[in-house]
Amino acid sequence: MPGCRSSHISAVFLLAAVEFISAEGLAKAASDPVEGRPNILLLVAEDMSSRVGAFGDAVARTPNLDRLANQGSRYTQAFTTAGVCSPSRASLLTGMHAISIGGQHMRAASRPGGGYVTVPPPGVKAFPEFLRRAGYYTFTDAKLDYQFSGVAAGSGPSTIWNTEWSGPPWEDEGETPTPFFGLINFQETHETGIFTPLGLGWPNSFMHLIVQVARAWLFGITGNDGPVKAADVELPPYYVDTPIVRDDIARHYNNIYRMDQRVGKILLGLEEAGLAETTIVVWTTDHGDGLPRAKRELYDSGLRVPMIIRWPERFRPQGMEPGSVEARLVSFVDLAPAILAWAGVDKPANMQGRDFSSPGAVQREFIYASRDRIDEFEDRERAVRDNEYKYIRSWYPDKPTGHPLAFRDNLEMMIEMWGLLETGRLNSDQRVWFENTGTERLYHLPSDPHELRNLVADPAHEAELERMRAAYISFAETVEDWSQESEAAMVARMWPGGEQPRAEPPVIESRKDLVTLRSLTPGASFAYRLNDEAERVYEAPFRAESGNEIRARAIRYGYLESDETRTVLP
Repeated sequence: MPGCRSSHISAVFLLAAVEFISAEGLAKAASDPVEGRPNILLLVAEDMSSRVGAFGDAVARTPNLDRLANQGSRYTQAFTTAGVCSPSRASLLTGMHAISIGGQHMRAASRPGGGYVTVPPPGVKAFPEFLRRAGYYTFTDAKLDYQFSGVAAGSGPSTIWNTEWSGPPWEDEGETPTPFFGLINFQETHETGIFTPLGLGWPNSFMHLIVQVARAWLFGITGNDGPVKAADVELPPYYVDTPIVRDDIARHYNNIYRMDQRVGKILLGLEEAGLAETTIVVWTTDHGDGLPRAKRELYDSGLRVPMIIRWPERFRPQGMEPGSVEARLVSFVDLAPAILAWAGVDKPANMQGRDFSSPGAVQREFIYASRDRIDEFEDRERAVRDNEYKYIRSWYPDKPTGHPLAFRDNLEMMIEMWGLLETGRLNSDQRVWFENTGTERLYHLPSDPHELRNLVADPAHEAELERMRAAYISFAETVEDWSQESEAAMVARMWPGGEQPRAEPPVIESRKDLVTLRSLTPGASFAYRLNDEAERVYEAPFRAESGNEIRARAIRYGYLESDETRTVLP
């Protein structure tokens, strides 16, 4: 879930079921879909930085993730493209920066000036659709939130997933369809899990109550019971050491513990179903901690995420031995092309990421990230990071990013921080988040990991400032940035006349038993049925005999789906 508007929090919680593959290996994959291609399982926790024992956090209680890390590879320099849910997920699903597909604002569906669904360029598709076209069975659970979808399952392009709202198929009776790709989300760690039902007055107390009732129903979570106590917590210098702050962060740790338990159950189920030795498992998070000065930010606390990949021996890249640690820079746009490569599926030309997992992969010099409108707060920032420096450029230099925000201000520690700020009881490290950003910021990460000392005016770092500026300019010249126009203008362009466009119905053509589907809508995908068979995603002309019935719909991302076209072949 989000840094989201309150109208969507209830919806998601209550709707949620409340040897590296070498060239030879890929050739085999194409000819032998069951034996040659791995199953792939992507596990995504919400709102969480590297608070995992295997990543060096001595406070965290994460035995299942620690075990997974010992069986796989830990990526310690993985970064999302945004510090908040919807833009980050848009990048994850497409392998493209959200700023280049109109998905950069948080979030499209709850825009204060009127919600919308993002309409990406015609060729943009979610990578699970390419997997599905290639014969993978794709599934996910109750959450989408890709900007070209709503938050909940059932609101996005129907060509992406075979099933939504579902648990792992091996938990059902019958044989698990293979090869499969599954994406499972973990709401246990979401920011809302830190909310407490304080008597704050309407609407905050009501929101807290709703969230806690929903969490108790869905997860059996009440209060702050768990192995981590407030006294255990270690605080960064930008937080005040108070019981409230410690309680909130301890609650976050205990939610992580509950998420870890659920991960353990899923992995155990995978093993008991006999699928562990044929399934690549990826665990990561959608962005940084759901805490102040983390979520929604371009600091590492908002962008840097833990990532673990466990390869079965037959699919393990050379050099990635169990328990290995990989420090190369990885961007969220890199996950889509990597997963497609594991499946033996060609990367679309428009994907901006790269497969990072092969032994010969060219390593990144930089990662890039963006921040635009956050709920009701207008903003625009861009960040570039390498292994030593972070550069952030702001288009609103007179605004702080520590600003009032209705959703975030439900956090008890945020309420306290506002009070301490107003009464002058924050020190310089704690105040800096509440001060105007300025046009540029430069941080030396080895000496300033919390990004508190802006070096832009320091002559000793002038050469590095120029280098990072140049890196941003190069990125801006390569990746189109839709925030060059206002959000209102962008929406007007995507939704002419203020109406969501609708895809044109497909035309079904048959010649010599070969059926072709086409539409006047550029970039449309097609979902079709042949007689009473299960729905498929159209990839190429297919054979069908006289008398067969074909039903087809056109699906363009961000458009309403077309009406169905039906025909019986003569």
